[in-house]
Amino acid sequence: MAEKVWFITGASRGFGREWATAALERGDRVAATARRISDLDDLVAAFGDAVLPQQLDVTDRAADIAAVNAAAEHFGRLDVVVNNAGYGHYGFIEELSEEDARAQFDANVFGLLWVTQAALPVFRRQGGGHLVQVSSLGGHIASGQALGVYHASKWAVEALSEATASETAQWGVKVTLIEPGAFGTDWSGPSSKHSAPLPEYDELRAAAEERWANPPVPAGDPRATSAAVLAVVDADEPPLRLLLGTRPLPLIRAAYESRLAEWEKWNDVSVAAQG
Repeated sequence: MAEKVWFITGASRGFGREWATAALERGDRVAATARRISDLDDLVAAFGDAVLPQQLDVTDRAADIAAVNAAAEHFGRLDVVVNNAGYGHYGFIEELSEEDARAQFDANVFGLLWVTQAALPVFRRQGGGHLVQVSSLGGHIASGQALGVYHASKWAVEALSEATASETAQWGVKVTLIEPGAFGTDWSGPSSKHSAPLPEYDELRAAAEERWANPPVPAGDPRATSAAVLAVVDADEPPLRLLLGTRPLPLIRAAYESRLAEWEKWNDVSVAAQG
């Protein structure tokens, strides 16, 4: 397999760190970004010139464009651009402040959009490239209480990425949405943010916290996802969507079966609305 050049946002921890390490270990080169460039020192120490460390806040559109262009110039090309940076926000819908909601979309949606927009001209000039967009099981199912704005951000990522795939296939651009279930990253710990609680939701909050503390299936090992991501970026015809973990497919299947049943039940009303 020919060497690939990666650009990975949020490479300091979690999935971004695991996938950057896996790519470097097999001889690829990586432009790795983090909000604090010092968080990438150990990658540089381990892999030397194969790593281009970049300090980047993905909510800064101009900085995103500059970082992508600098990486392409440094390495001569970009084969895989991974939009991994983002975080989870905990808060019931009524608890969300404007700052909470805008910050979640700035990081999870607009950051991904700006990096995507920066990568596409590079891919077009090259005659191809692969966008890997980190979504979530929560990009399909929004029934998880206290995570509504996070789900909304990932539903937006799904739509933006599907549209990107249809618009750019003519230039050899491939798009894959990575949709993990629960994994043992620090997503729900130090990386997460929380709204100021309202006492009216204390009972629901306690029940949700109990479910999170005692999941039906243990969280997956982030290190085990690397082989799946490498297989996707090496595939001649990669999927538009790839679920990670054992839980997502059964949950998504049940959710879509429920939606279809409800649409069918109300279809007479729907058809009558045609006039």
